[in-house]
Amino acid sequence: MHRTGDASVLQVEDVQLPPPGPGEVQLRHTAIGLNFIDVYLRSGLYTSQLPMVPGQEAAGEVVAVGDGVTALKPGMRVAYAGALGAYCEARNIKAEVLVRVPDGVDDVTAAAVMLKGMTAHMLLFGVRQTKRDETLLFHAAAGGVGQLVTQWARHLGATVIGTVGSEAKAALARANCHHVLVTSDGDWLAKVKALTGGRGVDAAYDSVGKDTLLQSIEAVRNRGMVVSFGQSSGKPPPVEMAMLGGARSLFLTRPSLHGWNHERHELEARAAALFEVLASGAVKLAAPTQCKLGDVADAHRALEGRQTTGSVVLIP
Repeated sequence: MHRTGDASVLQVEDVQLPPPGPGEVQLRHTAIGLNFIDVYLRSGLYTSQLPMVPGQEAAGEVVAVGDGVTALKPGMRVAYAGALGAYCEARNIKAEVLVRVPDGVDDVTAAAVMLKGMTAHMLLFGVRQTKRDETLLFHAAAGGVGQLVTQWARHLGATVIGTVGSEAKAALARANCHHVLVTSDGDWLAKVKALTGGRGVDAAYDSVGKDTLLQSIEAVRNRGMVVSFGQSSGKPPPVEMAMLGGARSLFLTRPSLHGWNHERHELEARAAALFEVLASGAVKLAAPTQCKLGDVADAHRALEGRQTTGSVVLIP
């Protein structure tokens, strides 16, 4: 993309790929994850240098390695999340951002789950430590991150209240949540308060933003936490500090996976925990929707129109 805008700015171009430089790996992509952050960058909501190849996560096979790379060899299966430039057939990428994909996890699953799955781990174990018998509110519970977080939280013994935008998505959310609220049916905040006996939830996870954040703040208990980590409905409104203070003494945070995977050991531990919980069967990934990489503009339109559920993967 040479400019920001609607999905039409995404164009397919041929480029020459040089050999990998020092510390780099040349990677042939087999599957590429589609995420809402891609939409934010494409639209200009998040800024980045142009021209730009979007995309934050993918899986593939090592083709060649540059000087100084010893832990990875050609033929190895690897995946990554958080490295801009994934919408391509092949690329050179820093070896330090890659993790090995274990046997038993296919490339489509790896591409679909790296960013969303490690985000889920960050939300449940990094930003705060989820405890048994807590009550959590999670917006967009039928989405890719939503399905992973709600399953994982339930496995940990938490009570999960999920919100969705339509009755069609409610069926997906009910498989993982104890209570599902359809936001178009009316005052979901009052229903959350009723479900918690007026106390409020221990934590509210809000990736919707503009339409929900202020109500999410009202939904948490005294000394509870609001975790704002997305903005699918638009930029979150300003929050006055006084809204968090007084007798309620709330916590509000805006985490990013990059900030929580800043050190190599954090990335490795988070990826290992994700692959372990998938292997155990405690968290299951619904079969991702697969689209051709060349149809990425249509995939963006479907994602923005909230026509997708679960994960979407682009196939080169």
